[in-house]
Amino acid sequence: MSTQAQQPNPILVFEALNRYQQSMALKSAIDLEIFTHIADGAKTPAAIASRSQAAERGVRILCDYLTILGFLSKTNGGYDLTLDSAAFLNKRSPAYLGTVANFLINPESVARFQELTAAVRKGGTPDGTGTMKPDNEFWVEFARSMMPLVRIIAQLLVPIVSQPGRKMKVLDIAAGHGIFGISVAQQNPQAEIVGVDWKSVLAVALENAKAAGVEKRYSTIAGSAFEQDLGSGYDLVLIPNFLHHFDPPTNVAFLKRVHAALNPGGRVATVEFIPNDDRVSPAPAAAFSLVMLANTASGDAYTFRELEAMFREAGFGESRLQDLPPSPSRLVLTMRD
Repeated sequence: MSTQAQQPNPILVFEALNRYQQSMALKSAIDLEIFTHIADGAKTPAAIASRSQAAERGVRILCDYLTILGFLSKTNGGYDLTLDSAAFLNKRSPAYLGTVANFLINPESVARFQELTAAVRKGGTPDGTGTMKPDNEFWVEFARSMMPLVRIIAQLLVPIVSQPGRKMKVLDIAAGHGIFGISVAQQNPQAEIVGVDWKSVLAVALENAKAAGVEKRYSTIAGSAFEQDLGSGYDLVLIPNFLHHFDPPTNVAFLKRVHAALNPGGRVATVEFIPNDDRVSPAPAAAFSLVMLANTASGDAYTFRELEAMFREAGFGESRLQDLPPSPSRLVLTMRD
């Protein structure tokens, strides 16, 4: 039996070049609260349009497109939420993630990807700094918008590192929203947290610490984690989504500062997008390298082997890799000898 030879197909090219439309359509639906209106009982284009103060034609076309993408289902001209959109895109859901669009489709981020060709030629951002400029308001937006998504990861991490009932001093690097350190403080009433970040960003962390009822055990160090005195006597250092912004030599120099701040036997919990050694799997972690190319001068998504080598060079002992399902993030838990 003969089989027809495989033929080239342009659909992959067409779909890739149009994929920005998916981002913008989802952002539009979030802005118009389409998912919340459907959850509240508005099923037809006319009913959804009335609640969202939009044109019926516009709503019908947008909702059809969202159905094609898998965010809605459609029956007899009416729309319903899927399992995922009901959990993550209905504003009344405790797991609502709509705010993350404000950061992930931030105009600064979009503009940097429009300069991607120049970044590829240079091997980093054309301006040489990217999002890592001191006191960049970009990170205030991150702290306010990304908290719902990061909270999911923090809840996966905390049972591994919080050690309830044990007195501990915790340093939270690039604290941002503060959720990692705050979550440790909530799980362990004897944990004292010190958050490090720019002053404007720490204002968000302090708001969240107060809302969580742990503000009396939450203090801050404002400024660069590379320059400020980090203190000493820490039992745990949290480094969530930080090392990927810098090249290995910069990370090693920073990790030596962390090593000096830790008590003997202390631990470092590093949360990162960590691809396998082939650097193309798993896809979400491996693809993050492109985000770093577009947004930083020298950052990358590092493999576990690369991260372990950085920690070893900085004087640390054993590192252990642990997945944090269902998130794409992974944990590297490292001991100070």
